[in-house]
Amino acid sequence: MQPKIMMKKKSISASKASLVLFLCQMISALDVPLDSKLLEELSQPPTITQQSPKDYIVDPRENIVIQCEAKGKPPPSFSWTRNGTHFDIDKDAQVTMKPNSGTLVINIMNGGKAEAYEGVYQCTARNERGAAISNNIVIRPSRSPLWTKEKLEPNQVREGDSLVLHCRPPVGLPPPIIFWMDNAFQRLPQSERVSQGLNGDLYFSNVQPEDTREDYICYARFNHTQTIQQKQPISVKVFSMDSLNDTIAANLSDTDIYGARPVTERQPVLLTPTGSTSTKVELRGNVLLLECIAAGLPTPVIRWIKEGGELPANRTFFENFKKTLKITDVSEADSGNYKCIARNTLGSAHHVISVTVKAAPYWITAPRNLVLSPGEDGTLICRANGNPKPSISWLANGVPIAIAPEDPSRKVDGDTIIFSQVQERSSAVYQCNASNEYGYLLANAFVNVLAEPPRILTPANKLYQVIADSPALLDCAYFGSPKPEIEWFKGVKGSILRGSEYIFHDNGTLEIPVAQKDSTGAYTCVARNKLGKIQNEVQLEIKDPTVIIKQPEYKVIQRYGQVSFECIIKHDSTLLPTVIWLKDNDELPDDERFLVGKDNLTIMNVTDKDDGTYTCIVNTTLDSVSASAVLTVVAAPPTPAVIYARPNPPFDLELTGQLERSVELSWIPGDENNSPITNFVIEYEDGLHEPGVWHYQTEVPGTQTTVQLKLSPYVNYSFRVIAVNEIGRSQPSEPSEQYLTKSANPDENPSNVQGIGSEPDNLVITWESLKGFQSNGPGLQYKVSWRQKDVDDEWTSVIVANVSKYIVSGTPTFVPYEIKVQALNDLGYAPEPSEVIGHSGEDLPMVAPGNVQVHVINSTLAKVHWDPVPLKTVRGHLQGYKVYYWKVQSLSRRSRRHVEKKILTFRGNKTFGMLPGLEPYSTYKLNVRVANGKGEGPASPDKVFRTPEGVPSSPSFLKITNPTLDSLTLEWGSPTHPNGVLTSYILKFQPINNTHELGPLVEIRIPANESSLILKNLNYSTRYKFYFNAQTSVGSGNQITEEAVTIMDEVQPLYPRIRNVTTAAAETYANISWEYEGPDHAHFYVEYGVAGSKEDWKKEIVNGSRSFFVLKGLTPGTAYKVRVGAEGLSGFRSSEDVFETGPAMASRQVDIATQGWFIGLMCAVALLILILLIVCFIRRNKGGKYPVKEKEDAHADPEIQPMKEDDGTFGEYSDAEDHKPLKKGSRTPSDRTVKKEDSDDSLVDYGEGVNGQFNEDGSFIGQYSGKKEKEPAEGNESSEAPSPVNAMNSFV
Repeated sequence: MQPKIMMKKKSISASKASLVLFLCQMISALDVPLDSKLLEELSQPPTITQQSPKDYIVDPRENIVIQCEAKGKPPPSFSWTRNGTHFDIDKDAQVTMKPNSGTLVINIMNGGKAEAYEGVYQCTARNERGAAISNNIVIRPSRSPLWTKEKLEPNQVREGDSLVLHCRPPVGLPPPIIFWMDNAFQRLPQSERVSQGLNGDLYFSNVQPEDTREDYICYARFNHTQTIQQKQPISVKVFSMDSLNDTIAANLSDTDIYGARPVTERQPVLLTPTGSTSTKVELRGNVLLLECIAAGLPTPVIRWIKEGGELPANRTFFENFKKTLKITDVSEADSGNYKCIARNTLGSAHHVISVTVKAAPYWITAPRNLVLSPGEDGTLICRANGNPKPSISWLANGVPIAIAPEDPSRKVDGDTIIFSQVQERSSAVYQCNASNEYGYLLANAFVNVLAEPPRILTPANKLYQVIADSPALLDCAYFGSPKPEIEWFKGVKGSILRGSEYIFHDNGTLEIPVAQKDSTGAYTCVARNKLGKIQNEVQLEIKDPTVIIKQPEYKVIQRYGQVSFECIIKHDSTLLPTVIWLKDNDELPDDERFLVGKDNLTIMNVTDKDDGTYTCIVNTTLDSVSASAVLTVVAAPPTPAVIYARPNPPFDLELTGQLERSVELSWIPGDENNSPITNFVIEYEDGLHEPGVWHYQTEVPGTQTTVQLKLSPYVNYSFRVIAVNEIGRSQPSEPSEQYLTKSANPDENPSNVQGIGSEPDNLVITWESLKGFQSNGPGLQYKVSWRQKDVDDEWTSVIVANVSKYIVSGTPTFVPYEIKVQALNDLGYAPEPSEVIGHSGEDLPMVAPGNVQVHVINSTLAKVHWDPVPLKTVRGHLQGYKVYYWKVQSLSRRSRRHVEKKILTFRGNKTFGMLPGLEPYSTYKLNVRVANGKGEGPASPDKVFRTPEGVPSSPSFLKITNPTLDSLTLEWGSPTHPNGVLTSYILKFQPINNTHELGPLVEIRIPANESSLILKNLNYSTRYKFYFNAQTSVGSGNQITEEAVTIMDEVQPLYPRIRNVTTAAAETYANISWEYEGPDHAHFYVEYGVAGSKEDWKKEIVNGSRSFFVLKGLTPGTAYKVRVGAEGLSGFRSSEDVFETGPAMASRQVDIATQGWFIGLMCAVALLILILLIVCFIRRNKGGKYPVKEKEDAHADPEIQPMKEDDGTFGEYSDAEDHKPLKKGSRTPSDRTVKKEDSDDSLVDYGEGVNGQFNEDGSFIGQYSGKKEKEPAEGNESSEAPSPVNAMNSFV
C-alpha cells in the first residue's frame, strides 16, 4: 500500500492540529505502506494470494493441480479439508503438496483415477497471527460420454414444409459445442431458412429439393478432453410436388380420390419456443440469449423488440440471422418482456419471453485489512447485494464466529464487527461469507495489532522543484504503531511550522499552497510516538513560471492566401521548453503547407479544410501553458439550417392528491427542439419489489401535462416522464418522489391452474404465480386444494410458499380431480378461486380392439371396422385408434419388394375407417391399436385381405424405329404397375395431314406377350399419331402417344451429304479425300484428333471447294479420328474415319508390348482370372445363406411397437426403415434393382388437414404415415458389406 496522498484542503491552527491527530488515532486504523523492506520486517496474518476457481473441472487424463498460495509473516503453514473433513495427504501416496506452498498435486498419470478425487476442497493457511481460508473448490472430472444408440428413421418431407432434425447430444461436463457437418466433414451451410438452434437442433423453415441428402450428421465437441462424438447420419428426402403428383397419378384410377396439395405459401408459425409466452431467468453479469425460429413460406424474417422500453445500446447483438438476441453483461434493468416477431408476406407470428434478472452476491463494501495499535478501535464492514438479498455470516480464523474463542475487544453487529481497545492477542483473520441461492462470496480480512516505533519512508535529502505561485507538496511518508505524530521545521534548527500558510495532511505531507521565492530551502520532518522518534530532511527549489508573452490572434483569411500565428515565450533559465502546435486539439496535418518556426506557425495556400482552432502549447518539466486562436477561411455565408432533434426531458415532476389506489402526476415539458411533442410516456419503478427496473404505466397526448394514475397496494412508486416527437424519445426525466401505497388482501388468484399427472400415481398441480406488485402485501403464499370428482369427499388443502407447483402423490390412475389455488398474504385471502378439472397420471391402454373386419371397396380402397375398447381399459385420454397395414405380396409379380408399413390414425372413439392408396391385386395385413396420451395399447391379431385386379398403368415406353416407304416398327415396354394379369395391348393410330387434321382411326389388339410390331401398308411421306395402352380383365389403362413419319419415295436425298471419306497416311501427314452431294459452292473444313481422346477436335479450313486436304504435323505411330463438314450447314458432317500414321523411321525394332497377338493373349489371361474370382466369390457367399422364413421367425417385426410416450401427434407421414439407406456410390444387387417409377407408395394425405376429407359421411378423417422396412427377398441373397460411412460413425 502507498502512503495516503488525499489532500485535505483545509488549514488548521497549531492548537487544533494535535487534537485532530489524536482523534484520528482513536477512530481510524493504520495504513501499512507497500514498502518491501518494511513489509519484510512486520508480522502479518496470512493472506490468500492465489487459489483455484470455485468450480474446477479437470481433465481426467492429467494430474490434478489444486492451487493455494498465501503470504504472511512468519510464512504460513497449509492444511486441507475434503468434503468438510480433514484431508490427510500423508496417507495418500498419489497426493503431494508443493514445497513452501499449499498447492496440491494429485498424480493421475501414474495410476490414480480422477473420479476418486471428486469432491469439495478447502485450503487453510495458518501462522501465529491467524488463519485464512480459500473458497470451497469443487473438483469434478470432465466427461465426454458416447452417443446413446438410437434408431434414426429417414425423414420424408414434402417440399415447402418445415422440418426439425434433433441432435440430442450426450450430457457432458462441461456441455459440448454442437455443429452439423456432412460425411466429407464439411460444415452444412446455414441461412435464414436453415439454421442451428441453441439446443443444437437443425431447423428448416421450409424444405427445398436441394435439402435432400443422407448425411446430416450432428457433432458434439468436448473441448476439455479434446474429443468429438458424432451422431448417426440422418437422411432427409424432399418430395417435390411434380414427382409427387406423378407418383399419385400412377397409382390412382379415375375414380380414386386425389388429394395431393401443391406447394402453397404459409404464414409464419414458431418452431421454438412454443406457445405465445415463456419465461427466462438469467443472472446479473451473464450473457442473455433469447431465440425464436419460425416456419413459413416464404422464409420468415425475425425482428426483436422490448415491450415498454428499448433494447440496451452497445450491449445488444443479433446472431444466427437475427433468430438469436444476445445481450451482454445483463443487469436488473434488463428484466422485462422481449417480443420476437416472425413475418413474411402472408402474415406474422410472435412470442413474448418474460425475462427476470437475478443476481448472485456482489460486493458493495468488501472487508479490508486492519492494522491497529494496542488500545485502538476499528471496524470491519462487509456489505453485499444480490437478488435475492444475500445473508451475511462471519468466521474467525476459519471457525464460525459464534463458536470461535471469545475476544472481549470484538462485537459483531450484523454486517459489521466493531473492535474496541484491541491488544496484540486480538490479531486474527476474519472471513465474511455473503450467500444466496445463486452463489456466495468469501473474503478474508485480517486484524493485525502492531507496536512499532516510527519510521520515515521518504528518501533523505529528496529535492522538490516547484513553479512560483504554485502549491508545493513535501512528502513525509511514515509508519509506526501507535500512529506517530508529525511535525515540520524549516531548516535544521528552525522553529516548528504553524499558521494558515501551511496545510498538514494526514499522510505526513506538508503543503505550501502558494510557494514563493523565499520558500526555497531545507525542510525537516519529525515523526514520534511513545516508542521512539525519527526525522528526515528534504530540499525545495522555486522556479520562475513559463509565460507566453505574445499569443496567437484570431485571423480571417481568404482562400489560397497565407496566414501566420505567433507564440513568443519567457521561461526560467534552468528549464528547457518545448513548443507544440495543434489544430482542433489534434496534431497538425502532414502537409508541407504548414511551416513551424521557432516562435510562429505559417500556413501557405489556405483552403477551407484549414478552418479551425490552432493552439500553441509550451511544456517544461514543471509546468505547461497554452494559447489558442481561431482561423476563419472566408466563404459565402450559408443559410443556417433548421436543426430538428429529440425533445429535452421533462422536469419538475410533482405528486398530488395521494390516495390508496390513485395519485395525480404533473410535470413541465422540456424544449421540443423544433419538432412538436406528440405524446408523453409515463413509467414507474417499484422500489420495493424491483428496484432499478422501470415499467410502462401509460401515455398521454403532448398537450397534457397532468395525469391521474391508478395504483396497486403495497408498491413503493416512483415515476418518470419521457417526451416523444417525430424525431424520437427524450431522455427520461429525473424520478419523482417515492409514494408507498398501503398493503391489502390480494385482488386476484393465480392464473392458468392445471392438473396433469406425470406418473400413473400422482397429480401435478401447476399455476402461474402472481407478480411482485400483484401480491398487494408481504408474505405471499398459495392455498392449494383438491378432491376427487364425483366422489363424496372433503377438500384436501395445503398452504405452500411462493412457488408455482405442487405434487399430490398416491392417486389412482387417471381419475378426475377438482382443483383450486387461492392466493393469500399477511393481511388475508384473495377472493374464492374458480375450480378447474384435472386428471391424475395416465398409463398405457390394457386391451386391443376386437372383431376387426375388412371390407374391400375397390382395387385401391378398403374399409376396416372394429369394436371399441371399454373406456376403463384406456387408462387415459382417448386419443384415437391407429390402423397399421402393410402389403405382404403383389399377386402380379414374383419378386417381393420393400415392406412399407403405413399408419392411419382416427381421432376420438371411431369404430371404422378407410384405407386409401392400396395396390391392386395384392395381399395385405393389418392390425388395430388404441392410443392415449401415454402411448399405444397392444395390437389386435393381424387381419389378411386381398385387393382385386385393377386397370394397369401406361406402358413404360413406346419407340418407333426403322421408317420405310410404307412401314414403321413399334417397340414398347410392359407397364410398371400391371395391377393384375395383362390380357392384351390396344394400338390405335391415324394419319395427320399438313394442316394437322386427323384421318380415320385404326385399332389393333396385340397379345400381351408381344413387345414389338411392324406396321405395313402405310402411306409414304405421311405423319401418323399412335395411341397405345395395356388391358387387364378389369379394363384399359392410361395410354401413351407417339408420332412418326414414313419416308418419301424419291431417289434424291432430302439433305446434302458427305460420304466415302478416305485417308492415306504417312509418317507425319495424311491425305484426306471425300465425295460431296448437295448445293454448289459449299466451303469445307476437316476436323481431327487423337482416337480415344476426350480433347476437343482440331479444325482446318479447306481452301475453295476442293474435295481433298493434307493434314500435316502428325505424330508418327498414332491413331487419329477424322471427319469432314461443310460451313453454313448447321450440324452437317460426315461420319468419322480412323487412320494411323506410319512408325518413325529412326527405329526398326519391334516392341512386343505393341503387338496385337501379345495384347490379345494378355486380355484372355485377365478375363480367365476374373471369371475364377467371380465363381469363388459366389460359392463363398452361398455358404452363409439361410431361408427367409427362418430369418423372419428369428427376428420379430420391429415396427409393431407401441407409440412413444412423448409422441403426441397423429397422422404424420414418415418412413421407418429398419435398414440404413444406401450411401452414394453403393450398389444394389441386380435381382433387386429398385427404380424410382417402381414405388408403390401413395402419398395422398387423408385426415384432418385441408385436403384430408374423405366422402360426405365424414367417416375417414385420419392421416396415415408410412414406415418402411426391408422385406426378405425370395431365395438367397448376398450379404452386404457395411458402408464405410457407417463404419466411420461407429468409430468414436
